[in-house]
Amino acid sequence: MEPSFKIPFYAKTALILIGILAFVFTMKVGQHIIIPILYASIFAILLNPLVNFLVRKNVNKIISISIAVIFAIFVVMGILYVVSSQVTMFSKTYPQLVQKFNITSTEFVQWISQKTNTPESKINEWIKDSESKALSNFAIGETLSEVIRIMIIGMLLPVYLFMILYYKPLLLEFVRKLFRSEYHVAVAEILINTKNIIQSYLVGLFFEMIIIAVLNSIGLLILGIDYAIILGITGAIVNIIPYVGGIVAIALPMIIAFVTKDSISYSVLVFCVYIFIQFIDNHYIIPKIVASRVRINALISVIVVLIGSALWGVPGMFLSIPLTAIIKVVFDHIEPLKPWGFLLGNIVPTASRFSFVNLKNKLSST
Repeated sequence: MEPSFKIPFYAKTALILIGILAFVFTMKVGQHIIIPILYASIFAILLNPLVNFLVRKNVNKIISISIAVIFAIFVVMGILYVVSSQVTMFSKTYPQLVQKFNITSTEFVQWISQKTNTPESKINEWIKDSESKALSNFAIGETLSEVIRIMIIGMLLPVYLFMILYYKPLLLEFVRKLFRSEYHVAVAEILINTKNIIQSYLVGLFFEMIIIAVLNSIGLLILGIDYAIILGITGAIVNIIPYVGGIVAIALPMIIAFVTKDSISYSVLVFCVYIFIQFIDNHYIIPKIVASRVRINALISVIVVLIGSALWGVPGMFLSIPLTAIIKVVFDHIEPLKPWGFLLGNIVPTASRFSFVNLKNKLSST
C-alpha cells in the first residue's frame, strides 16, 4: 500500500491564502449581484414564519408569499415616508441653517486666527483649497450611476425575495444532496441555528431601532434642538452599524446644536443625553433584545465591520454581524474549525491552560 501524500505546511498555507484572496476578489467584483441576494435571503428568513402561518391557514402558497412581500414593501415604504417627510421639513429651513453655519464658521476662523496668530486670509485660503479638492474628487457621473444602481437593486429585491421564498424546498433539498447522509443531522442543526439567529437578530434590531429613535427624539425635543425627529430617526438607523454608527449618531445632533444655538452648552447637553441613551442601549436593550442569540465578541465585531465597509461599503457594514454569526455557527459544527468558532465567540476563559512561563521552564530544563 502506497503511503498517503501529505501537503507540506508552507504549501497548505499558500493554498489557503490564495483561496482567501480569490474569495475576497470574487466578493468585491461580484458585489452588485451578491449583495441583493444576501439581503433577499436574510429578509426571506425573516418573513418565512409569516408565509408558513398563512399556508397553515389554507392560503395558497403564491398568495401567502405575495402578502409577505407586499407587507415588507409597505414597512420599508413607511420608514422611507417618515424619513422623507422630515427631510422635506429640513430642506425648507436649509437656507437659514446655511446662514447660521457661515456665521459660526466665520467666528471659528477668527478664534483660530487669534489663538494661533495666523492671518484669517491664510486660513480661508486653506479652507477654499480643501473645498476645491473635495469637489474635484466628487464625480457627479459616478454618484448618479450609484443612485441608479441602488434603484435597480431596490426593484430586484422583491423579485429575489419572492423567488427565494417560493423555491425554499428546492434550495433546502439541494443543500441536503450536497452532503452525505451521516452529515445531514449536523447540516440540519446549522440551518436551524442560522434561521434562529437571523430571525432573532433582525427582530431585535428592529425593536431596538424604534426604541432608540423614540429616546433620541424625546431627548432632542426636550433640549429644543431643531430637526429633532429626523435627527432621532437618523441616529437610530445609523446606530444599527456596530460601534461606528454610535459615533456618527452623536456627532450629527451635536453639530446641528452647535450651529443653530447661541451657546455651546447645547452641544454638551446633546452629548450627555446621547451618552445616557447609549448606556441604556448597550447595557439593557442590546443584551435583552438584540444579542440574545448573536454571540460575537467586540474585537471581532469591529474587525468584521471594517472589513465589510472595505469590501461593500455601507451595505457591507450592515451585513457584517449577521454573516459573521452564521460563519460562527458553521465553525462550531465542524471539528477542525471549532477553535475559530471559539475565537469569534464572546466566552472569555478565566485563565488559559497554555502558559508561556511553564513552556519556558520546560525548554530551559531540556
